[in-house]
Amino acid sequence: MFICGWYPSRVLPTNGDFIERHAQAVAKQHKVSVIHLITDKNCTKKIEIITKEDQNLTTHIGYILPKKNRITKLKSFWKAYQKILKKIGAFDVIHLNEIHPFGLLAKHTSKKNKIPYIITEHHTAYLQSTNNNLSYSKKMIAKNVVKHAAFFCPVSTYLATHLKKAGFTGNYKIVPNVVDTGLFVPKKKVKDSLKIVHVSSLKDSHKNIKGMLRVAKLLEEKLAYFEWHFIGGTGNEYQEFITSLNIKKAKIHFTKHVTQKQLVNYLQEATLCVSFSNYETFGIVIPEAIACGTPVIATNTGIATYLKNEQFCKVIPIKNEAFLLEEILNYKTTFDKLDPDKMHSFVAQQFSKEVISNKFSQLYYKSLNI
Repeated sequence: MFICGWYPSRVLPTNGDFIERHAQAVAKQHKVSVIHLITDKNCTKKIEIITKEDQNLTTHIGYILPKKNRITKLKSFWKAYQKILKKIGAFDVIHLNEIHPFGLLAKHTSKKNKIPYIITEHHTAYLQSTNNNLSYSKKMIAKNVVKHAAFFCPVSTYLATHLKKAGFTGNYKIVPNVVDTGLFVPKKKVKDSLKIVHVSSLKDSHKNIKGMLRVAKLLEEKLAYFEWHFIGGTGNEYQEFITSLNIKKAKIHFTKHVTQKQLVNYLQEATLCVSFSNYETFGIVIPEAIACGTPVIATNTGIATYLKNEQFCKVIPIKNEAFLLEEILNYKTTFDKLDPDKMHSFVAQQFSKEVISNKFSQLYYKSLNI
């Protein structure tokens, strides 16, 4: 049973889609029931439960009418949770996704039913470099939940290192995010002008969009023409900044969030994929780009720290615009003679649905002493 703090819903259609891909991977070998609870101002009643079935994967989303009173809100969430538990019936293992906000629910259900729980964690709040740190009380609750888990599974070694430094004691096992290697595949590239792609939420404090735009301005002084596609938003908040930079020759494009199938085309056609984040726990677009045969330039965060010795991923210091400019200009030399098929094979061996499904299966069986 997956208990998810984040999960795609009618309120937030793309929120936690990486958790959904974990559930889909596990469902290749096991029957999976997903629980996700979220407030929805458009609810027609106090609690509305929507259930969807897709072969081995059954998703239960509880939509709850918002309450101003915190105690009333907690009671509504508890009531919705109990209703969904009755619909699910028996289960063998609890898989908690995100310690907060449902960690105590997972621990309580585990103790009551005398079954183990494991935890997958993605949250940037545990990174020392962010300003999104948890309160003292939330940290204490989180540490207690982690301590009693059969396994604690950060999605990257980078995140695990930060969690350990923050004092989280647990049975650590790294299980990364899933890449759909049947979808993200190489395609023969048309080698004409330089095409750079960046995919994210486009939040500047996190993804350093302005830093990349400053590099784009410097780059156009070196190159006659290039394109830089920013995918994940309209970019309206950056238009004034772009005007102030006086970018003339470069073609800067902003595209709203796209589906996975649409994203494949952008990654396949790109010369380079750039991730210039100030912090990351993983950075799923990095292995997705590599699976498409597109090399990556990324800051020393998240999954990039694991890939820094690979030819197809150049890792640079955080916020270092001079390094980014230099590596983009040197891309023909740095990424000369890469084999797209070998790049795809590397990702398939590390991040495919089958690999991740097997990793979780082993942990489930160990937690059950099977």
